Amino acid sequence: MTAAAAARAGRRAKPGARRSTRFGPTLFGVATLLVLGLLWQGAVDAGWVSPFVAPAPSAIIAAFPALFTQEGLVSAFFRTFFETFSAAALAMIIGVPIGWWLHHKSWAGQAYESWVASMAAAPLVLLYPLFLVIFGRNSSTIIAMSFLTGLTPVVLKTKEGLDGTRRVLINVGRSFGLSQGKLFWKIMLPAAVPTIGNGVRLGLIFALINVVGVEFLINFGGMGELIDDLAQRWEIPRMYGAIFFVILTSVCFYYLTERLERWLRPGS
Repeated sequence: MTAAAAARAGRRAKPGARRSTRFGPTLFGVATLLVLGLLWQGAVDAGWVSPFVAPAPSAIIAAFPALFTQEGLVSAFFRTFFETFSAAALAMIIGVPIGWWLHHKSWAGQAYESWVASMAAAPLVLLYPLFLVIFGRNSSTIIAMSFLTGLTPVVLKTKEGLDGTRRVLINVGRSFGLSQGKLFWKIMLPAAVPTIGNGVRLGLIFALINVVGVEFLINFGGMGELIDDLAQRWEIPRMYGAIFFVILTSVCFYYLTERLERWLRPGS
């Protein structure tokens, strides 16, 4: 076989290889979940695990219809989705400019970056009585607390992404006479999008955890209240089903942020 023929054969094999690379990890992950589910089912059926602690997957799946018809799952799901989206959107709208400011003003980064990192480690959920006094027992309390929780990773990752922009790219932009604003929009921001996207994903996760936790604490709507109510009534399979839909909410947000990142970086 000549070198040209070998190259053509390699090019013909590339689409299939790309499909395998793209779908292989997903299929492997699904297969892993199925195996774990079968092991879980077998452990409950054999009596090794109490169904009052961890009901069998078949019992959880059988509880799904009742969640929709009797427990108001749809409205709880969308309330939690809305509160998480609102908190994460506020964190992104406010956090990205703050991260840029910490990058742009070196004195600000040196002075306040450690403050932001310390806030990420603080148990802000313990301040919910104060937020209840300020905002009342409503969605505003949940959104405000979750916004603060999701703000820190967005700020830190924005600064990290902008700090990591290669100096050669900035020098090339300056050689073409780009203004500071055009340097940011055309070079620095696109280069920092992957890191900022990671910060937004972390912010979404932190916000979702906080939303469900505060809903659980103050017993006000959403998936947190539903999980608490099911636990109090000892509806364990339904409770696990509700937890599954919390995970589904996280998956939806991950997919949306991934699509947003691809839109911002179409060539990636």
